[in-house]
Amino acid sequence: MNDLILIKYLHFIAIFGVVGSLITEQFMIDEKLTKKEIKRLSFVDAVYGISAILVLVAGFTLWFGVGKPAEFYTKNWIFHTKVTLFIFVGILSIYPTIFFLKKRNGDDILTIIHIPKVILWSIRIELLIVFVIPLLAILMALGIGRF
Repeated sequence: MNDLILIKYLHFIAIFGVVGSLITEQFMIDEKLTKKEIKRLSFVDAVYGISAILVLVAGFTLWFGVGKPAEFYTKNWIFHTKVTLFIFVGILSIYPTIFFLKKRNGDDILTIIHIPKVILWSIRIELLIVFVIPLLAILMALGIGRF
């Protein structure tokens, strides 16, 4: 029972990390940023990545290790939709992460970098999808979507 509580707690804290860092990225991102701002943004993006990995590890542990039987999740189309959306968010985050990592280095921290629109929209779409996932989690926890 203690393992279940610990894993669920870690799962929630990691979810807060994902949401918090995405919201922070949304507020920090602009059409033009200095290298110094991109360095800060890449740190937030690293928190996002670590949090996302923790969400996955805790989620897989809940699915296959502790708590409800794996069948509860495996035989629920809403769960599969939730996981698919989470993977899609992860895929959307790849380009911004690579961009931030490439542009953060350099001597002149005041250099202005133009941020492609696709990065601005990627973060917005990620944020939108991340706010749909909890609804799916609630429906799934209520047993809706089982087949």
